[in-house]
Amino acid sequence: MGTLYLVRHGQASLGADDYDQLSALGHRQSLRLGEYFATKGLCFEAVLVGGMKRHAQTWAGIAAGLRTGADATGTAATAQELQASVWPGLNEYDSAAVIGSVHAGETPRPTTPEAYRAHFRLLRQGLQQWAGGGAAPQGMPRYADFVQGIVEALDHVRREHSGNVLLVSSGGPIATAVAQLLGSSPQAFVELNMRLRNTAVSELAFTPKRHTLHTFNTLPHLDTAEYADWISYA
Repeated sequence: MGTLYLVRHGQASLGADDYDQLSALGHRQSLRLGEYFATKGLCFEAVLVGGMKRHAQTWAGIAAGLRTGADATGTAATAQELQASVWPGLNEYDSAAVIGSVHAGETPRPTTPEAYRAHFRLLRQGLQQWAGGGAAPQGMPRYADFVQGIVEALDHVRREHSGNVLLVSSGGPIATAVAQLLGSSPQAFVELNMRLRNTAVSELAFTPKRHTLHTFNTLPHLDTAEYADWISYA
């Protein structure tokens, strides 16, 4: 039996011109997660990442943390150099297109608490509509096709691997994967998505036949007072 570690990217740059970049905190979160994996002696036989910049940057931080953590603990095996496989099916939905499908006017950039709340209220509405088939955000696939891209990545893991595998993606694909495993309604992924924290780890046990949910949305690497203010959601 293998274990698939699903990791959401580090904090991105909400409100900036380019959201698809890790913030300074996002880089620190990613590095810290790699250090934690090293202290646990984790070795990964494969790494899958989405094709977005924040996915690649998160993996780069984890890999750096694995190396520095291995140096500190003497567990050299965790510092192995792995080439990540890029899976476009693990890319996030387009939040601007989702919001645009339920709100015709301009929305303020989410740089204030009020704008932040408005952004996520509209995003929740748009995701519910998209998942239920009631909205077609411009330039985006149908939700069923979005799901299929994620399922293909999970199927690949089951077919090709039997040990520890790391998958770095975003909240939407990870929430969708969990909702699929639980047999939840399409719209249920929205609430799972909204609760996922940056660099949160969800674990799936897998065999050649199936995946089984083991943990969801955990932050073992930040679970001390020292890192309490590193916890973020966007």
